[in-house]
Amino acid sequence: MTRLLLCLVCLLSSPVWAVEFSSSKQQATVVELYTSEGCSSCPPADHWLSSLKSDSRLFKTLIPMAFHVDYWDELGWPDRFASKQFSQRQRKLVQQGLISQVYTPGLVVNSQEWRGWFNGERELALITEPVGQLTAQYDDNELVVKFSEQQQYELNVAVLGMGLATEVKAGENRGRHLQHDFVVLELYQQAGAAEWRMVLDDLPEQGQQQTVLAIWLTKPGSLQVIQAAAAVID
Repeated sequence: MTRLLLCLVCLLSSPVWAVEFSSSKQQATVVELYTSEGCSSCPPADHWLSSLKSDSRLFKTLIPMAFHVDYWDELGWPDRFASKQFSQRQRKLVQQGLISQVYTPGLVVNSQEWRGWFNGERELALITEPVGQLTAQYDDNELVVKFSEQQQYELNVAVLGMGLATEVKAGENRGRHLQHDFVVLELYQQAGAAEWRMVLDDLPEQGQQQTVLAIWLTKPGSLQVIQAAAAVID
């Protein structure tokens, strides 16, 4: 019995293994979906984004993210994943000339508006342009990120929720059971060059089946993605 208790103590006190991940040396393809549970046109786009879970390129050269906007919230159903920050991000994409207007569902691929989805396109072409390599280590709530290019960048870190579901009780999607993946639950930024350190305490918990960290670099003041990487952390 004593030996068994000692073994249990050792297991419980063992350190959590660090998660290490990196991009390739070619630019990753980043897919941003701007969506809302209050929008009846959004579930098909959400479903398509979820289908990328089976893509062999996932989290290697393909990084999907769903930003739930809040400008639908007063029209019948408050989306629990929605954020004013994400609505402002979409508006900033317009201001920077990367998309034409604010709407849902809105798809942005490699920092450019992608209307091909509305014409039945579902396949994404990967970028082959070589850029610097992004490496990261997440250990005991601390994230350390390094980039091979010595310039000033903005590090963006998104906590993504996988396997989320909502029973919608009002609004355009009333009575529907909506399922979501790649939902941005929190977004952080930090300026710097070559190396960043960030403590991520109290990661958001919304009932997700898995938690993913997605990281990407932009130049200061720009939303144009330079390089990205992601990994499941829980």
